[in-house]
Amino acid sequence: MKKIIYLIILLSVSLMFYGCGYNTLVSMEENVNQSWAQVENQYQRRMDLIPNLVKTVQGAADFEKSVLTEVTEARSKVGSVQLKPEDLNDPEKFRQFQAAQDQLSGALSRLLVVVERYPDIKATQNFRDLQVQLEGTENRISVERMKFNEAVMTFNSEARSFPTLITAKIFGFKEKAYFKGKEGSDVVPDVNFDFDKKNNDK
Repeated sequence: MKKIIYLIILLSVSLMFYGCGYNTLVSMEENVNQSWAQVENQYQRRMDLIPNLVKTVQGAADFEKSVLTEVTEARSKVGSVQLKPEDLNDPEKFRQFQAAQDQLSGALSRLLVVVERYPDIKATQNFRDLQVQLEGTENRISVERMKFNEAVMTFNSEARSFPTLITAKIFGFKEKAYFKGKEGSDVVPDVNFDFDKKNNDK
């Protein structure tokens, strides 16, 4: 008799969680976390490319050291701003992460602009390889950010819908922060240095 009562209680609880959207929220939250992990993977890939990029250009005579310093410091700051899955509920921590990434993007852009004045650097195979890798990484970052925002939108919509919003409040499911880069950050940087070809086409 006790076993039957236990099974009835277990079944009732299971039906309650299923009907109130708890399992759906759990699944959607995991999807958000997984999507964010992919964003972080691509950001890390860009981080890993920077030391080789700096090493490739720093040997050039009279290269602007301040630009290299800016990139190195920005990379260091990015490394100190890490987000855990629970931090995706904190808009301020999320903003700090974005700001650090934006600063690194700006520093990299300035470095690549300066490199334009050094044809010997652009001609090296190592730099060309890094160029291709960086371009691919920037594309992947853009794609993964979009997927992350889509996952967040799905989760937030469900968490704010009735009656699921009741479950969300009871069990502490909070809305996730969207990726909101500064104006123009959704445009993939142009890292194509084949300027001779461009000039010939004009």
